[in-house]
Amino acid sequence: MKALAAEIVLAEHDALVAPHGGALRELYLPAAEAEALKRHSASLPQWTLNQRQLCDLELLLNGGFSPLQGFLGRGDYDRVVHDMRLADGTLWPIPITLDVDEAFAARLPENAQISLNDIQGTPLAVLTVEDVYFPDRIAEAQHVFGTTDRTHPGVAELLDRTGSVYLGGRVQGIQPPAHYDFSALRQSPRELRDWFHQHGWHRIVAFQTRNPMHRAHRELTLRAAEQVGAKLLIQPSVGRTKPGDVDHYTRVRCYKALLEHYPRDHATLSLLPLAMRMGGPREALWHAIIRKNYGASHFIVGRDHAGPGKDANGKPFYDPYAAQELLAKHEKELGIEIVPFPAMVYVANRDVYVPQTEVLPGDEVRDISGTELRRRLQQGDTIPEWFTFPDVVKILRERHPAQARQGFALFFTGLSGSGKSTLAQAVLARLLETSSRPVTVLDGDEVRRHLSKGLGFSREDRDANITRIGFVASEVVRHGGIVICAPIAPYDGARSEARQLVEAHGRFVEVHVSTPLEVCETRDRKGLYAAARAGKIKGFTGIDDPYEVPATPELRVDTSQVTVNEAAGKVFDWLVSQALV
Repeated sequence: MKALAAEIVLAEHDALVAPHGGALRELYLPAAEAEALKRHSASLPQWTLNQRQLCDLELLLNGGFSPLQGFLGRGDYDRVVHDMRLADGTLWPIPITLDVDEAFAARLPENAQISLNDIQGTPLAVLTVEDVYFPDRIAEAQHVFGTTDRTHPGVAELLDRTGSVYLGGRVQGIQPPAHYDFSALRQSPRELRDWFHQHGWHRIVAFQTRNPMHRAHRELTLRAAEQVGAKLLIQPSVGRTKPGDVDHYTRVRCYKALLEHYPRDHATLSLLPLAMRMGGPREALWHAIIRKNYGASHFIVGRDHAGPGKDANGKPFYDPYAAQELLAKHEKELGIEIVPFPAMVYVANRDVYVPQTEVLPGDEVRDISGTELRRRLQQGDTIPEWFTFPDVVKILRERHPAQARQGFALFFTGLSGSGKSTLAQAVLARLLETSSRPVTVLDGDEVRRHLSKGLGFSREDRDANITRIGFVASEVVRHGGIVICAPIAPYDGARSEARQLVEAHGRFVEVHVSTPLEVCETRDRKGLYAAARAGKIKGFTGIDDPYEVPATPELRVDTSQVTVNEAAGKVFDWLVSQALV
C-alpha cells in the first residue's frame, strides 16, 4: 500500500523530474510495523552509527539516495568503485557502505539483523545483512578519490578511520534521526517535492554549498536561474563537510539572511543532511543525483566543485573544470540538466559582478579570499559591502569576534623517552611567559591515571585513550583555549581521529618528537625498554609493537640533535608564524 501511495503522489507531481531510477525509494515502515520492529530491535546486535553513517542512513531512509534500498553489497560496491555504476548498470558514483570492525562482524550469525542506533542508543533502522566482505580500501581510494594521499580528508577517513569489514543489505526504517535545529528547513525529498508542487515550481535549479554565501554567490545563482528560466533551490550540506569549515549553525543563519536579498518568491532554502567526501568530480555527479531526487530539474556546477584543495605537494587534487566535464558526459543519462558556471568576480571600475570569463582588459578586479576574510574578522577590519551584505557580516562577527584568539591543540607524539613530556613543559613555560591565555596540559601518564583509568594497552584500548584525549582537547579548543597533549599515540588512525575531533573547532598541531629508538633506550630510567627486550613486558611500543611514524606532521623535532630550549623555541616560533600566539 505504501509503494502504491508513493506512485500515486508522484503521478500528481509528474511535472517534476523523476527520481533517479524512476521511483523515490522511501524505506520507513508504516507506523504499526515500525513500532513492532522497534521492539524487536532490542534483541538484535546493536551498532552505533558514526556521523557519516548516520547521514548516509538518513538519506537512504528518506529517498535522497534513490534508487538504493540499503548499504551496498559486494557486487554493487565493486561496480561503483570501478565503473561508477550499480550492478544493474544504474549510474552511481560514490560507495554507500556500512563499515564495522572485525570483532563485531565475527559475532554475527548468518543472515543476521542489526539494530542501527544513534549515539543515544535510539534505534533508527534494522539492517538485514546480506553480504559481509573485506574491501580493498587502497583501491577504493585510488578509484573514487583518484589518490591515496592522506592530505585528502576523504582518503584520510577511508584509510585511517574506516572499519575493515563492510556489511551490505537492505534497511527498514523505524524513525528518522532527531534534529532539533532548523527543523522547518529539513524537508525530505517527498516534502520538498510537495512544496514545489504546491507553489507551482516545475523548473528548479539547485545550488550546493558548504560555505557562507556572499554577493558573488548571489549573483552567480541569480544568473544561473535566469539563464535556464528556473526558480532557485539553495541546498547547503549540513551533515558533515571539510574539517575547519564554518559550523552549520552559523552558515544557516547567513543563508537565511542572504535569502532576503533575492527577489520575492524566487528562491528557497532547504538543508541537506549529507556527509560530504570532498570527492571532486565523482562527488559532483553524486550531488546532481541527490538534487534530482529532491525534485530539482537543473544543477549548478561551479569551479572545483567539492574539491578539498591541494595535495601534500601543493598541487590541486582535481582540475578545476573536471567536475563540469564529467557531468556533461553523463548529462543525458542523469536526467537533470547541468548549469556550468564560472566564478563571479567584482569589477571595481564598473561596480558590477561579472563571470570571470567576461573580464575586460583594464578591468580592476577585486576579491577577498577566505583567508583574508578570516583575517579581517579576527582584526576587526572593514569588510566592504561590495563583498557581502551587512547582515551577513553581523552574523559572522558574532561567531568570530575581533581579537578573539583561535583555540588550538599542540599534540606531541613519539616513542617513550623521546622527550615529549619535557618538551611539552618547556613550550608551556614559553606560552605562560608571554600570554595570559588559559593552557590545559593532557600528559600521557596523567591521562592514564585519571581520564583513561581502567584501560589496558591493547590496540583497541590505546585507540580509546587517544580518542578520549582528542575529545577533551576539542572541548578546550572549542572555547578558544590552548591544550597541550603528550601521549605516545603510536597509531596513525587514532591520531587522525583526534585531529578530526579538534579541527571541528580549531587548529590541530601535530609535533612528531622523532628522537631515535636507540637514544630513547639510553634515557630509560625505569628500565622499561630492557624489560621489553627481555620479554617481561609485552606489546611495548618500538620493541614488539609498532610506532607508525606520522607522514605529514606540522613539525618534526629530534631532541637528540637540539636542546630542550632550542626545540621549544622552534615550536613556539612556528606558533607565532601561524598567528596562533
